[in-house]
Amino acid sequence: MKLLIYSHFFPPSVGGVETIVLALARGLAELSTADSSKIFDLTVVTLTPGGSYPDDTLPFKVVRQPTAAQRRDWIRWADVVHVAGASLAPIAWSLILRRPVVVEHHAFQTICPTGQLFQEPQNVPCPGHFMAGRYSNCLHCSQTPQPVRSFKLWLLTFVRRFLCGRVELNIAPTAWLASLLHLPRTEVIPHGLESKEAVLPVSWQRRPAVILFIGRLVSTKGVGVLLAAAKLLLEQGQAFKLFIIGDGPERAALENQARTAALSAQVKFLGSLSAQEIEQHFSGASVVVVPSLAGEVFGLVVAENMLRGIPLVASDLGSFSEVLGESGRVFARGDAVSLAKQISEVLGNPTSAMAVAAAARHRVLDFFPLRRMIEAHAAAYRRVCVSREQK
Repeated sequence: MKLLIYSHFFPPSVGGVETIVLALARGLAELSTADSSKIFDLTVVTLTPGGSYPDDTLPFKVVRQPTAAQRRDWIRWADVVHVAGASLAPIAWSLILRRPVVVEHHAFQTICPTGQLFQEPQNVPCPGHFMAGRYSNCLHCSQTPQPVRSFKLWLLTFVRRFLCGRVELNIAPTAWLASLLHLPRTEVIPHGLESKEAVLPVSWQRRPAVILFIGRLVSTKGVGVLLAAAKLLLEQGQAFKLFIIGDGPERAALENQARTAALSAQVKFLGSLSAQEIEQHFSGASVVVVPSLAGEVFGLVVAENMLRGIPLVASDLGSFSEVLGESGRVFARGDAVSLAKQISEVLGNPTSAMAVAAAARHRVLDFFPLRRMIEAHAAAYRRVCVSREQK
């Protein structure tokens, strides 16, 4: 089967979409029949420049920054087109050229003009204004007034819903996301992770405790809430260090928030680190916090930290709660008091915290293995082809 995966984002760009698309493409390209024949002739098309990324080491072809004509040729070549995210052009051309198209939703572009379900400039989670028909809220959703851009994004959301309503299959990584999208022919296929060794438990006699955050420093990640919780912990006499790994446009404002809250001795912004440096920090962590306010359709960072076997505290986003199940602590998103309470309980009861962390690791191994994600996609493509042939 000739399979085309279109992903606007792909390595060397770094992010959740890139991670999932690379793992999926690699796994599908390596699938073979009993006689060792490859099941998929796979090509990834992306607008991400390659730089020095070693495309030639991958078990599939990568086409970077194609012209519009080249992109149409690749769609015409394919038996099935998989679009990672609701990208308009490849979906539209797949439908025009009558190619079976599968759309995997990595954000909220079909129900929110910004794709984040996050209301700006208020910087609060969006309750779903677009789907409720409260369009004036969508048209005013921006950090700075941008009426033309806001109107364009609003219009394109209708177009995306129209197109995704006509594809062969929509894939959502969580049942929670599927329930929000309200799109026909939707199947839930959770993201999958490759198994790895758990991080060795930290010494709970260590003082101060180490609280760890990793992610982009943008409003939706909730680092401001984490800093507010850290201030409360300090006022309660809790000894701790908070390491913040990552960079982004909000870094200067967050560093200023930490200084204003007299947290300079407790909080350290580490910026972007190498994979080896990140793992070293995880090995010394007492608890990992994921305080996101919005923008998460699965919670890959939650699942990755569950796999590490480190105690985890996450906001109660629908996607996070679905991934965690009963194997982690959640707090009311945006609520610093609730977050401080959960962190304090983890640090104050290490035996219970480690038992929950072990359960979280087993949950990922049981429910979110990489092999299951790959095989579920392969089965979906086969069904799509059979369905198209029967029409």
